[in-house]
Amino acid sequence: MTDHDGVCVLLPTMNEAETVARVVADFRDAGFENVLVIDGGSTDDTQSIARDSGARVVEQSGRGKGQAVREAVRDHVEAPYVLMADADATYDADDAAAMLDPLFDGEAEHVVGDRFADMRPGAMTRLNRVGNRLINLAFRAIHREDYGDILSGYRAFTRESFLRLHLTADGFGIETEMAVECVKNRVPVAVVPITYRERPGGSATNLHPVRDGGVIFLELYRKAKTNNPLFYFGSVGVASTAAGIAMASFVLYRYLAFGISHEVVAVGAVGATILGIQLLVFGFLADMIHTLHREQIARYEQAVGGGATGGSAAAGDGGEASRPDETPEAREPER
Repeated sequence: MTDHDGVCVLLPTMNEAETVARVVADFRDAGFENVLVIDGGSTDDTQSIARDSGARVVEQSGRGKGQAVREAVRDHVEAPYVLMADADATYDADDAAAMLDPLFDGEAEHVVGDRFADMRPGAMTRLNRVGNRLINLAFRAIHREDYGDILSGYRAFTRESFLRLHLTADGFGIETEMAVECVKNRVPVAVVPITYRERPGGSATNLHPVRDGGVIFLELYRKAKTNNPLFYFGSVGVASTAAGIAMASFVLYRYLAFGISHEVVAVGAVGATILGIQLLVFGFLADMIHTLHREQIARYEQAVGGGATGGSAAAGDGGEASRPDETPEAREPER
């Protein structure tokens, strides 16, 4: 039995007839026999080609990449490790071993493939490159973690850690949501450099840069409510306060320069300023509560872990024989 026997290669597809055979063959040649293609109802020959290439093919019950990934891992994957990639031949199966190593070594439970480490010419348009950079900067600013390339579709993760994440995105926002949920649930994440290639001629992308980019930005901001409440409420508070100050400056200028009063604008300025200050205060309070909550959770987990270790040590002192699978570290009482 090899390490690959416990890995399921997951390929979400939608009209990928031009490339799916090549992708399935590459992963099988790399030693992965368990290749699962979950298809979103392709109108071309994607399903039959994937099946003929040796993949197990399932048609998803809903729509969108996010729903496909959730359904596949929940209902159709039994392997403890999942290696997720796109079926458009932009990712390299030769990077699979490096992607899985942090999982096998216990260093991480979720691995992100960094496309910017070796991006081949033509692999990404200038608009997409700028959009990706902005989204990654926003992620670092909002969620205070650096995962390199949160929009990468090349992922490796344990099935158990995936099921702990609260995922709701149906479309291309699934990668962003996975990154945010990893921060929220403190899932250990590793970033691995990978090669990212240009799509082969004849294959068309299902990505709409402007529309999907907007959805991703909104998802990042929406998730900040629970991960970084100071940013979530504070950003609106700053904007409201700035608008109130701008309106107040306009009213004051018009009154001093021309003797014209703008009562309605003045009332709006006061309201916007008060609202902004209240949101800022609420953001600070929410951030304090969030920090205290995380500290309490960390202490609870540490206490539970310490209690379990102490219990094992006590059992050993009571004369019971140690189990064969116990390590010396597990049998030794804490000092």
